[in-house]
Amino acid sequence: MSSFEDADTEETLTCLRVTAYHPGQMQTGIFQSIRFHNREKRPSCEVLKFGRNSNVCHYIFQDKQVSRVQFSLQLFKKFDSSVLSFEIKNMSKKTSLIVDNKELGYLNKIDLPYKCMVRFGDYQFLIEKEEGESLEFFEVLFMMSPRSLLQENNWPAHTPIPEYSSVSSCSTGSTSPIETDENEA
Repeated sequence: MSSFEDADTEETLTCLRVTAYHPGQMQTGIFQSIRFHNREKRPSCEVLKFGRNSNVCHYIFQDKQVSRVQFSLQLFKKFDSSVLSFEIKNMSKKTSLIVDNKELGYLNKIDLPYKCMVRFGDYQFLIEKEEGESLEFFEVLFMMSPRSLLQENNWPAHTPIPEYSSVSSCSTGSTSPIETDENEA
């Protein structure tokens, strides 16, 4: 037998394709820490965290309006199924996470559909799952959209509201929630 016949069969990896958009992405460098157009191989036991804390998060947004840990994604396998799935959990105490048209409060989580829109503040992420066979690893691939994903994909608009917001008679002119430390107030 040849070494080709003895070689292990290479399993395909489940891939999470994340297309990102923010209206200030070109001017502000919000996504400068994310490696676009590069498939990143991750162990299946790893919980991916997204936010502004570079000590904790795998994917960092350079924006003070983003929570230290905004949301997380975790791979899992449903009971009596060979299909790998992801769950998404809102980790922000101050900002709701919109998954398609479901609003998730702090620590709320749901199974991620095969294709969905994830939003908070001015951020938009189109997340699509490509099936794979491996149970040991998965991949994440980031793409950047030059225009709004809501308009491009005809998704209904829904403005996320900060969880601890209160109606105020004065306006700051900003429609996005601002994350502050509890100790700063």
